[in-house]
Amino acid sequence: MSHFEEMRHFIRVVEAGSISKAADQLGVAKSGVSRRLAELESRLGVRLLNRTTRRSSLTGAGQAYYEGAVKLLSDVSELDAATAGAGASLEGTLRLAVPLSFGLSHLSPAIDEFLREHPELSINIDFSDRHIDLIGQGVDLAIRIADMRDSTLQARRICPIRLLLCASPAYLKQHGLPVVPADLKKHRILQYDIGAGPVLRLQDGQGNEYVVQARPTVVANNGDFLRDMAMAGHGIVLTPSFIAWQAMATGDLVSILPDYCPPQRSAYAVYPQNRYLSRRARLFIDFLVERFGENPYWDSSGL
Repeated sequence: MSHFEEMRHFIRVVEAGSISKAADQLGVAKSGVSRRLAELESRLGVRLLNRTTRRSSLTGAGQAYYEGAVKLLSDVSELDAATAGAGASLEGTLRLAVPLSFGLSHLSPAIDEFLREHPELSINIDFSDRHIDLIGQGVDLAIRIADMRDSTLQARRICPIRLLLCASPAYLKQHGLPVVPADLKKHRILQYDIGAGPVLRLQDGQGNEYVVQARPTVVANNGDFLRDMAMAGHGIVLTPSFIAWQAMATGDLVSILPDYCPPQRSAYAVYPQNRYLSRRARLFIDFLVERFGENPYWDSSGL
C-alpha cells in the first residue's frame, strides 16, 4: 500500500471514530484496517491512536500526523485537479447526501448526465432531508438547502432557492384570497415540519418582517406530499419553487401574497472544513454550479 493510501485509511479511522466504522465505510475487513494502521505506526515508530474496544483517540503525535495528512492530501487533490485535463475520466466512489425532493426531481437527471460523462465513477447516495454527520457517515459532500452563515462546514453555493406561498384555485374560490399576511391566520396551512413551530415569516419589498402564527391543518416532512395536498384543495403551502413549478405552470397552483416573500435560501454543496476534497467531488460541484446557475430552469418561466 502506498503512503497516500495509508494516510487515507488513517484519516478515515480518525474521522469515523473507530476501526470498525472505518472498515465499513471503506468496504474492507476490520482486520485489514487494523493491520494497515499497525504497519503505519511501525513504519513511523510512534503510536498514533489510543485504541479501545469501541473508540479510538489521537495521541499527540497522531493529531499532528492527522492534520499534516489532511493538508497533504488536500494539496495533492488540488494538484491533480489543476493538472488533469478537463475531459479526464473520474473513478472511485463519490458518497453523497442529498435532500429527498430536490434530489429525486432535480439531482437525479444531473447525476445521470455526470455518470455518462464519467462511466468509471460509482455513486453512493443517501436521500434524506435530515442533516447527517458527514464525517461519521463517511460522506464526501452533502447538498443542503439552508442558511449557511453560522455553519462550521465548508460550503459552495450552487443556486438560489426561491420560496413562495401558493394554493389551488378551488381552495381560493372557497376560502377567499389572502391580501395581507395577517389574513393567513384565517386559512388552512400545510406546513413543512422543520421544527420551527407554526410560524410563517414573510418580508415585504422594504425588508419589513411579518410574523404570522399559522394554523396548520396538515404537517409533514415531505414537500412533494404537501404540494399534492395543496393541489387537492386542502390549504395554502409555503414551498420552494423547485417543487411547485410544474403545478404552477399548469395552473393547478397559483401564487398568493407575491409582495410578501419568505426569506430566500440557497442550495449549497457542503463538506467538513478539515477534510480534503477529492477531484471527483470538486468536479461534481463545478458541474452542478454550471448546470443550475443563478437562474435555474424551474424559475426560468418567471413563475
